[in-house]
Parts: sequence; C-alpha cells; structure tokens
Amino acid sequence: MSRHHFAIRVTSGLGWLSLLALGASHLALTDIAHGEPDLRLEWNVLRISGAVIAIFIVAALAPLGRTAKHRR
Repeated sequence: MSRHHFAIRVTSGLGWLSLLALGASHLALTDIAHGEPDLRLEWNVLRISGAVIAIFIVAALAPLGRTAKHRR
C-alpha cells in the first residue's frame, strides 16, 4: 500500500471517528447544560472528542502540505 492510500485510509477513519466524537460532544454538552450532578464522564467525553478532532485535522492537513510542497 502506498503512502497516499495509507493517508486516505487514516484520514477517512479519523473523519468517521470525528463525526462520532461530534455527536458524543453534543450529548455531553446537553447534559452539562441541564446541570447533571456528576459531570466527570461528560468532561472526559469532551476531552477525548477534542483530541480525536485535533488528530483528524493534523492528519488531514499533513498530506495536503506535502502535496503542495511537491507541486512547487
């Protein structure tokens, strides 16, 4: 498998995980807004979701940067 195909698979997988993280973040924020008594789980969900989305952004931009560098 070439690096290009590997980057596509990793980015696609992280994209789907990011969509799930976005949904989980929405649910966690809804619980936080409603004033649930114990919010430890909700805050951990938000931390993990933020990390997944940040990794997705880096994984998506890294190949774009390499491609732009090669085209100059």
